[in-house]
Amino acid sequence: MRINPNVTADLLASLANAQEEQNKAMLQMASGRRVNTPSDDPSAAAILVQNQAQSSQADQFLRSADSVQAQLQTTDSTLNSVVLALQRAISLGVQGANGTLSDANRASVVGELNGIQDQLIGLANLSFQGQFVFAGTATQAQPFVADATQPSGVRYDGNAGTNSVAVGDGVSMQVNVPGSQIFAATGSDMFQAVHDLITALQSNTGIDTAVTGVRAAFDHVTAQRVFYGNAMNQLQSQQTYLNNDKLLLSQQENAVGGADLAAATTNLLSAQNARSAALAAAGKISQLSLFDYLNY
Repeated sequence: MRINPNVTADLLASLANAQEEQNKAMLQMASGRRVNTPSDDPSAAAILVQNQAQSSQADQFLRSADSVQAQLQTTDSTLNSVVLALQRAISLGVQGANGTLSDANRASVVGELNGIQDQLIGLANLSFQGQFVFAGTATQAQPFVADATQPSGVRYDGNAGTNSVAVGDGVSMQVNVPGSQIFAATGSDMFQAVHDLITALQSNTGIDTAVTGVRAAFDHVTAQRVFYGNAMNQLQSQQTYLNNDKLLLSQQENAVGGADLAAATTNLLSAQNARSAALAAAGKISQLSLFDYLNY
């Protein structure tokens, strides 16, 4: 009987297939993934590509949310400093209004109030990551400038715009309130109020009225902080949502493309056995002589 001419070809094909299955099982065990190339499972691979795109987008939104959170916290802390400065101005005004201060003491109070006014200008010019937070949308230029030609002694160079940041798919958050609304609103302009208190103490007249003006500014800035508190709460909820979304995507990715390590181990052993058998068969064939081939 003559040997089948396809024996060698079949043997090589079996060997190649066993090697491929062995490599595939080893890759699954090393990566922990069942789907490592589109050819492993085209439909699952398509789902995983979409899943990874969504996860990447969630990561981007989380980075934006982290940056916004840092800005909101910095802004709220700055507003707290403003409130404390106004509180001190009120206390100084009350001291000046009791009528017991000497001229020297009154001058000392005026000097401290001038320092508070400078401090307030500095706080209102808060910069975060190179942008002025209280400038509206004109964030590249310092919004509050000392200007003796203005009634309050301070000029606002920002605008009334607000900035928003995307922190989710279709979710955008306002991240600032313009400084004109917080610090220079009609009837509660803190710069005007402190300026008027300084003037009243210098003339020793109308001090009580001036103190009332500073209190109004204090109340107004305190009320404006509510926006930032609400924004931080909203942002925290969005961060929780994004993290939960990422967890679900990770679970889905594992369910669709994760490797069954027990099955991969079994497949590896099976492929190794098949490869060993093919190699053994190849070894036997290689030992046949030409006479054996012709008369097998």
